[in-house]
Amino acid sequence: MGKGLYISKSVGITLIVLAVAAVATIIALSVVFHNEKSRTVEKPQINETDQWKSYRLPGTLSPQYYNITLWPRLVPDANGMYIFTGHSGVAFTCVKETGLILIHSNKLNYTLTPEGHHAKLTGLEGAKAPAINKTWLEVETQYLVIQLSETLQVGKIYWLYMEFQGELANDLRGFYRSEYFEDGVKKVVATTQMEPTDARKAFPCFDEPAMKAVFHMTLIHPSGTVALSNGTKTITLRNQNVLQTKFKPTLKMSTYLVAFVVSEYSSIRTAAETDVLVRIWARRTAIEAGHGDYALSITGRILDFFQSYYNSKYPLPKSDQIALRDFDAGAMENWGLITYRETSLLYDPITSSNKDKEWVSTTIAHELAHMWFGNLVTMKWWNDLWLNEGFATYVSYLGVDDVQPTWNIVSTHFLADTHKAFAFDSNKFSRPLSLPEEEVKTPAQINALFNTITYSKGGAVLRMLSEFLSEPVFARGLSAYLKQFAYGNTVYTDLWGKLQEVNLPATISEIMNRWILQMGFPVVTIDTRTGNITQNHFLSDADSKPSRSSPYNYEWFVPISWMKNGTVMDRYWLLEKNATHDPMKTNSEWVLANVNVSGFYRVNYDPQNWQRLLSQLSTDHSVIPVLSRAQIVDDAFNLAKANMINMSLALRTTSYLSEEREYLPWQSAIKHLNTFINRFRHTEVNTKMQKFLRSKVQPLFHYLKNITADWTEILSSHTDQYNQLNAISLACTAGVEDCLDLTKMWYRQWMKNPDKNPIKHSMRSTVYCNGIAAGGSEEWEFAWNLYKKSVDDAEAELLIYILSCTRKPELLNRYLNYTLDPNMVQKKHVNYVIRHVANNVVGQPLAWDFIRSLSSCVRQQLELFKEEINKAGFGTEALVVDESITITKENMEWMQKNKGEVMQWLKEELA
Repeated sequence: MGKGLYISKSVGITLIVLAVAAVATIIALSVVFHNEKSRTVEKPQINETDQWKSYRLPGTLSPQYYNITLWPRLVPDANGMYIFTGHSGVAFTCVKETGLILIHSNKLNYTLTPEGHHAKLTGLEGAKAPAINKTWLEVETQYLVIQLSETLQVGKIYWLYMEFQGELANDLRGFYRSEYFEDGVKKVVATTQMEPTDARKAFPCFDEPAMKAVFHMTLIHPSGTVALSNGTKTITLRNQNVLQTKFKPTLKMSTYLVAFVVSEYSSIRTAAETDVLVRIWARRTAIEAGHGDYALSITGRILDFFQSYYNSKYPLPKSDQIALRDFDAGAMENWGLITYRETSLLYDPITSSNKDKEWVSTTIAHELAHMWFGNLVTMKWWNDLWLNEGFATYVSYLGVDDVQPTWNIVSTHFLADTHKAFAFDSNKFSRPLSLPEEEVKTPAQINALFNTITYSKGGAVLRMLSEFLSEPVFARGLSAYLKQFAYGNTVYTDLWGKLQEVNLPATISEIMNRWILQMGFPVVTIDTRTGNITQNHFLSDADSKPSRSSPYNYEWFVPISWMKNGTVMDRYWLLEKNATHDPMKTNSEWVLANVNVSGFYRVNYDPQNWQRLLSQLSTDHSVIPVLSRAQIVDDAFNLAKANMINMSLALRTTSYLSEEREYLPWQSAIKHLNTFINRFRHTEVNTKMQKFLRSKVQPLFHYLKNITADWTEILSSHTDQYNQLNAISLACTAGVEDCLDLTKMWYRQWMKNPDKNPIKHSMRSTVYCNGIAAGGSEEWEFAWNLYKKSVDDAEAELLIYILSCTRKPELLNRYLNYTLDPNMVQKKHVNYVIRHVANNVVGQPLAWDFIRSLSSCVRQQLELFKEEINKAGFGTEALVVDESITITKENMEWMQKNKGEVMQWLKEELA
């Protein structure tokens, strides 16, 4: 066999689960890359050091305001293409002498001037504009380049005017189209998604976050449609068969926040006397069905909370929120016109679950948090994106908690986010929260920042900062920061300068830079026999090395909150790799650190303290806080994965679960126990694992059955409802007969009367999945027919998931093949189908074979593209396969290492 990479079937099965979404991304990027490459035209001979070869603007010009007029065509032209036409002008000041104008432009076709140029340049306020020498489009760096015959004068203002045409494509980027059907008629929506680098795809602009300006917007649109933008509408004029709507100028803001929509949508609004006009826009049928009512009921209240929290008035007269069928992200915080995926804004009280309601609530709060933190004050460059998104993640839970105080949203969502961040950040391929600017240049590098590190780790680290400062001190610092830098741009250190340092062992910069500028997090090990405390960079693969060096040698200033035998002790700061804290020395009392997961680190203990903690869990677990109980389990399993403790010790943290009734510890445990279920399903370990699981979950299952009067009453607490789902899901997985009979009965009742579903909203995902898993083709066909008829996105996504739950290989194969036909499975659902099937143990080899069966030329094209994206700077996508192979290798090694120990522990536990 020649040299090369060989992937076995067993490796590939796991690989496909992790990489299928990345493959789709690579294919899409390939199309874009080759389209752009093919459009390159002849241009002047240039030197490699010329400024238009850089992805960053040179900083010689500063935009002041734009006048933009756009006319989207909502019907295809003679060539079957949807287009938009427009013209725009930008007033800019010359801040450094230059004879060159670089303005971003991507996929726009220009109307040339009589002189053959792409733009016209004039002077304002008495300035004399030099003549244009040459203009061309620099495709790779996405510029319109304008060479002048003379230099611009510093301090003078100039006006650059352009006319252009673009495609109103369905690519979800820039100015694009979304489609839906209403009463059998196709409707087209013209809408936008500018963040991070696609405003240049809608109109030529200085498309960097620090290039803030005022935007004057005019939209031309068909009669019967409504036009929206960031500003309030000033006037709509009728001109023959079209309308022309002008908007008030925006506040000074970044290009990525510009938004405009033309649609036939309907809306609901707040009362006229409210300080801020709030409108919810959506398809007419969705508005008439009341699906926007919940969003309207909470938006104003969350805005009020943030005005109080920031001690800063919302600066706009209105907040439009619009639900779109075709939208890539969950939502986008455009100032004054927030765009959402339908499932992120619309809530159907008849078919939606509590999870759906929480998602709508947290998404709205996240976007409204950005109205100040991100929109009013914006990062100078994308390398500090984490501050925008991490902050919005953290305070969004505070906003929801204010309007829905019974949901316990802060604890449940914060812990889930922290666990996601822990999992991602313990990989050797992770990255720091803030990267050097030189590492973030290309659009692809910028887009790669929108991930778990930015959102979840960013939120967790800011919560840790708030915890050791105290929330009031943190909030006062935020208010001062927003006041000083309003309508400007900052770097993250500007925030540190506004936070009051209260009894800290070092400056905030010295503490926080260690969490911001190096990837990963520490595991703190406490030896209660000596009082010794150590910290080490935690990596899930103990033999791996971090992929980058650290300016702090992977050491952190760690705020250790801790308790002894249930008594909360004074916070201790670990400022070096090793230290001794005598109060932690004990031979009889248990010590628990990182109380309520207030810090972003894991904790390990000496064997004796682990035993004391386990004994406390077994005798009276309520003495240990709920969040900490969940974290003990999560820490233990991850420490075992990293070979820092035995796997049997991790499993012992679940022994007490037969007495546990709270959601968070169960959720933490099930996440890890599911790993054991899936990995050992086809081994001799499975029988004993099933028996162990039944012994733990049956008490919870019967407890919930009793307090719900045999499942007929709805629990008032969201967390209790979620624990009900956990109990049913795990009990059915473990083969508890009562559970299997229950889900089959509910599913059959639903099949007999589809219009009268007996299954509670919050339980449908779990019950549907188990009903299909226990059934056959009849149950599967019933759900498939519902998917084909579905008009609600949330319902469709639920059905897409449950169809993958069948244990019948022939049904899963048919399901996979349906993805090749857009008339069977919608394009936006294809990745979901493959991923869900691959997550089904029965479906894993089928998904692998399905991908392998695709055209060999496609696979060859991907290999070629992998080489090209490395050359073109799309480095992140090229790493996906390598990362997936590494993870797969870890999983296989885990099986070999732990199978015997797990089997022996189960024998002893069940004896």
